Amino acid sequence: MMEPTTDFNPAYLANSLLRRRRQGALATLTAGSGDPYCSLVNVASHADGSPILLISQLAVHTRNILADGRVSLMLDERTAGDPLEGARIMLAGQAEEANSGDIEILRRRYLNAHPSAEAFADFKDFSFFRIRPAGVHLVAGFGRIVDLKPEQFLTDISDAASLIETEQEAIDHMNADHREAMNLYATRLLGADPADWRCTGFDPDGIDMAADGKTVRLDFPRRIVTPSALRQMLKQLAEQARAAAND
Repeated sequence: MMEPTTDFNPAYLANSLLRRRRQGALATLTAGSGDPYCSLVNVASHADGSPILLISQLAVHTRNILADGRVSLMLDERTAGDPLEGARIMLAGQAEEANSGDIEILRRRYLNAHPSAEAFADFKDFSFFRIRPAGVHLVAGFGRIVDLKPEQFLTDISDAASLIETEQEAIDHMNADHREAMNLYATRLLGADPADWRCTGFDPDGIDMAADGKTVRLDFPRRIVTPSALRQMLKQLAEQARAAAND
């Protein structure tokens, strides 16, 4: 394996791809034969960054997972020009069907990322799955090939229970009452094009936003684990964005 150069943060880049990408290539093992099988899937991220899927029991990949949960998921930057020049991760892990204890968070985080899926999310043949990562292989260019362990690229949420419990309330509030601030976050702090940006998720490390099929992520300058700290951070970021707009 090639040693990475010193001017990039592989753990940050892997986490960023998990947060921002909404489609990926899912590799499973064909039930019975064990032959490799690859399919295109929509993806969302758990509060810790691990991938969430909503897949039909009728799909080949779902039948494969139910027979053997070992999977690999590739997410990439989809940059202009040569696609091999963009960063990409190959995440290996175990796909697990949601149980009664975690289905609520998987459902709401997935539907915030993919609102159109609400039309079929409750169909009896559809189920939510979470991929528990075993590791990531990151390729980000010459000299930038790194293997990472889960604790290196996943977000620690062990102390963020109150933030996660109130996440949907915060999302709904921002999208209903503070769309101007969301647009300022995206355009003034991240350099994104003006659009009807909406919040799709919060976690201790940042905000996820989407508009017109595009996604962006605004990282917090410090870790946030409570609703009150989140409110203070959003106010601080709004002040920074307005100041940048007035420059």
